[in-house]
Amino acid sequence: MRVYATYNIKGGVGKTTTAVNLAYLAAESGLRTVLWDLDPQGAASFMFRVKPRVKGGGKALILGKRSLDEAIKGTDFDNLDLIPADFTYRNMDLLLDAGANSDGTSAGGKPARKLSRLLAPLGAEYDAVFLDCPPSVSLVSENVLHAADIIVVPLIPTTLSVRTLDQLADFVGEFRGRRPDLFAFFSMVDRRKKLHREIIEKLSSERTEVAKTVIPALSVIETMSVARAPVGVFAPKSPAAAAYRDLWAEVSSRGQ
Repeated sequence: MRVYATYNIKGGVGKTTTAVNLAYLAAESGLRTVLWDLDPQGAASFMFRVKPRVKGGGKALILGKRSLDEAIKGTDFDNLDLIPADFTYRNMDLLLDAGANSDGTSAGGKPARKLSRLLAPLGAEYDAVFLDCPPSVSLVSENVLHAADIIVVPLIPTTLSVRTLDQLADFVGEFRGRRPDLFAFFSMVDRRKKLHREIIEKLSSERTEVAKTVIPALSVIETMSVARAPVGVFAPKSPAAAAYRDLWAEVSSRGQ
């Protein structure tokens, strides 16, 4: 089982649309796939037409009173399931180990990788797990970074957005032992803008962890929230659908 997380410190960069489209493509390729919508806003749950609610809330899951398997819901697509969002996820930090260090241990020596432990049993049922993460620097995001094999980082091609990649790389670089693979790509790209073109060219030539694929700023991607489906479902021949297929090909080949 491989765990993919879409994450960025900044909001509004395309994390949820990426998670939804890549999870759909993974399932379409034949992988048994589940997406966990960790954002209390529940956008991924909405797009998959699943009510953003978990019995017992985040507390029941984090404290082990309810297994992740019990919270899983089916979607309209073969091989693709969903663990819905819940508004109580806004308090998830309080349920995790507040004393976690960068190596995943707490001051008391207890493991602080609770999400990893919760996800582990899913390996018997799924080939791929996607985590759609809220934008933050928090204990939730730290747990996500420890749980994931690959962190997929959407970047808008601006100077400040690129700076967040440096911050994330520095943070992960402090981990002891296992570290996730960081893989960034440019999102919401408008090639009419000189700054976008310059930053994409510069960073792509300097860094191996930046994808060749870019996701353009297209209205069809914004339409996902109206169609409540991945782009490949309602606009399979669109440039956006092709771009996400190319991105999935790059992401899925990492580490192979």
